[in-house]
Amino acid sequence: MQQFLKVWTGLDLRRQVIVVLATVGIFFAILTMSRMASAPSMTLLYAGLESGAAGDVVRSLEQRGVAFEVRGGSIFVDQNERDQLRLTLASEGLPANGNRGYELLDTLTGFGTTSQMFDAAYWRAKEGELARTIISSPHIAMARVHIASTGSNPFQRGVTPKASVSLTPNGSAITSAQGKAVRYLVASAVAGLSPDDVAVIDANGALIGQAEDTQPSNGGEDKAQILRDRVQRLLEARVGFGNAVVEVSVDTVTESEAIREHTFDPDGRVAISTETEESTNSSNDAGGGDVTVASNLPDQENGGGGDSSSSQNSETRERINYEVSETEREIIRAPGAVKRVTVAVLVNEATVTDEAGQTLPAPREEAELDALRELVSSAVGYDEARGDIITIKSMALLSVPAAGTLAGTSLLDRANLDLMSIIQMAVLAVVTLILGLFVVRPLLSKEPVPALAPPVAALPPAERDAAEPALSGEVTPDGFELPGLDGEPLFGGDLGALPDLPMMGGAGTGAPVDRLREMISERQDETVEILRSWLEDKEENV
Repeated sequence: MQQFLKVWTGLDLRRQVIVVLATVGIFFAILTMSRMASAPSMTLLYAGLESGAAGDVVRSLEQRGVAFEVRGGSIFVDQNERDQLRLTLASEGLPANGNRGYELLDTLTGFGTTSQMFDAAYWRAKEGELARTIISSPHIAMARVHIASTGSNPFQRGVTPKASVSLTPNGSAITSAQGKAVRYLVASAVAGLSPDDVAVIDANGALIGQAEDTQPSNGGEDKAQILRDRVQRLLEARVGFGNAVVEVSVDTVTESEAIREHTFDPDGRVAISTETEESTNSSNDAGGGDVTVASNLPDQENGGGGDSSSSQNSETRERINYEVSETEREIIRAPGAVKRVTVAVLVNEATVTDEAGQTLPAPREEAELDALRELVSSAVGYDEARGDIITIKSMALLSVPAAGTLAGTSLLDRANLDLMSIIQMAVLAVVTLILGLFVVRPLLSKEPVPALAPPVAALPPAERDAAEPALSGEVTPDGFELPGLDGEPLFGGDLGALPDLPMMGGAGTGAPVDRLREMISERQDETVEILRSWLEDKEENV
């Protein structure tokens, strides 16, 4: 403490102010670094919440006494407590995100609830449940569902329900396939609702998943992609990944055609019905005479005379109905039928090692190319009559470097360190070291100016005449210049013989002026500081 006070009192006012400011700066820098080191690493808890849901989450965190930060529309908490807080808040139904489902019906009572009120609550619950189901997808952040229902009015006829869905994507844009899935989800949940009557709108106000987008205009590209994938997998199993390039072109029929055929075969008769009709006729004619009672009585000998005749006729008719063999065929050719398939395959050349150990490319053998051509033909369904073409060539492929950089986990990610906090701490540490090493330490470690020795006896005239040139600012024989004070001797008065001082190299080692010259040449910096301090003192006295 005595040494510190001694050093402190040896400093002038300007240096004392500098030391105080530097010490305060170092203190605050160390305090800031300690707070940054002890502060928790904040990570994202929730983002993109509605105002009401975000307020519920913040209120719950305040009740638990959890440290959190709100940055825009995002909530950040300590990284070590994030997963536990998410599970705890989820058990409480947070964040609700503004969508309430069938729990709305629990608040309804039998007293004072009309049918219109129940219908309104029911459709609100239905919309909330659909929104919850849609939000469960990781690609969708927010969803709102609106259903235009006819209600339970029995007097409305021919009115179909309609619905609209507003989606906010979670990062990438919502695709047409996702919009189509949402349309069918909503249509399946509402009775009588058609998928065509559901409109899906994204955050930019664009209509997605339209009906015309779901029907491909040409199936050739889809078929070509399927065949390309088949051939690609087949070839890469032999030549290796990236050593084969496959292109498939499929020509399809773009017009529709209907063919109807009606054919009769006369030789192919089939009896379908048979009709048989039989008839018998008989007649009997007696001879001429009077007609009496006796003649009409049987068994009378004298009943009558004359000639008699009789006739009998029998007829049979048969009708058979035949059905002629008839063939009726209708052929409908829809667009999309394959007309021709063209396959082009480029296979990388094989590599061989020469006698010098160098790897050189070499074309593949024809037998191997023929085997690959047979495999490709079987994979695509080659039909020569249809005009299909398969071309396989072996050529050297140029090696193209992969674009981008390989994704990996850095040391900072593994250690869960915040890069910005590390940079701030490093800057504060550098400032602290600069203040400590280049400001405070040089000021405190500088020795105080030694007090002048008492005047010594004057030198003899001969030695004084020899010493005066060196003490009046002139150049000495050895080339060292000593500044004088207005041409007066440095020590003033008659010096006489200088005593033997240890700092001058001991006693009996030459003339005093020579010893002084040696001391000055050895300690030039200290000599300059002493002379500067004397000059400052003289200016202050003046």
